[in-house]
Amino acid sequence: MSQTRPRYRGVFPVVPTIFDEAGELDLEGQKRCVDFMIGAGSDGLCILANFSEQFVLSDHEREVLTGAILDHVAGRVPVIVTTTHFSTRVCAERSRQAQAAGGAMVMVMPPYHGATIRVPEARIHDFFRGVSDAIGIPIMIQDAPVSGTPLSAPFLARLAREIEQVSYFKVEVPFAAAKLRELLQLGGDAIEGPWDGEEAITLMADLDAGATGAMTGGGYPDGIRQIVDAYRDGRRDEAAEAYQRWLPLINYENRQCGLLAAKALMKEGGIIACDAPRAPLAPLHPATRAGLIEVAARAGARVLRWGR
Repeated sequence: MSQTRPRYRGVFPVVPTIFDEAGELDLEGQKRCVDFMIGAGSDGLCILANFSEQFVLSDHEREVLTGAILDHVAGRVPVIVTTTHFSTRVCAERSRQAQAAGGAMVMVMPPYHGATIRVPEARIHDFFRGVSDAIGIPIMIQDAPVSGTPLSAPFLARLAREIEQVSYFKVEVPFAAAKLRELLQLGGDAIEGPWDGEEAITLMADLDAGATGAMTGGGYPDGIRQIVDAYRDGRRDEAAEAYQRWLPLINYENRQCGLLAAKALMKEGGIIACDAPRAPLAPLHPATRAGLIEVAARAGARVLRWGR
């Protein structure tokens, strides 16, 4: 497919994993979380990502969440399932399971482990080919600093040209806009989905560079939609004004709260009962949480009134 007519575009925020006070999965709270995110305008969702605290979940819990969320979404929006794993075999199996459960796409980081275990480009190429061969849905490569793996634009473009299912790229590294431009120039029609990430902190620059999707935190898809929709419709000045309006909240999430922002906003709005992360992650400091709520209220975020 041509990059100008992607299957998936728009705002696909990451769904946080909801726990109860004892640290167990709260599936009813999870469903309310998903209902809010869809009701607030998400074009699609992403589950089991880093902002979902995927690294504190057991394999069994991943399967439970995948089934429960996809069953509850019931086709209302497409769902991307993160299937990252160091092992080609395990990642391929996770991706097969995601497709069988109804996932529209899988998101995968390059193989890495800890601070030092990495593999060279040739093995990364083989890794993504192995995952692609196992499924019939698109692969989004997550190009993020957390993997500690440099992925050059020429290499990413080569993966898109040579591997069937590799066609989407979430770029959230420094100088993301420049990388997106280079990726599109080198990859052409093989790049179906150049996407923005990192809580939309670089969203306007990335849209100007050709981004057609945004994967952000899950607390205010209504705000991100205002930016992306206006830009897509050719109303760049309106998009820029919306970006300025929501940028304080985007910045507060990106720099002060990280993955805890969405759940804090959802609890404040009465959507979920507990916003605690799972240990060893620490909860937000009360002053930080208060600052987040203040900035969100000033922006008019729907999350604060959706569940009331």
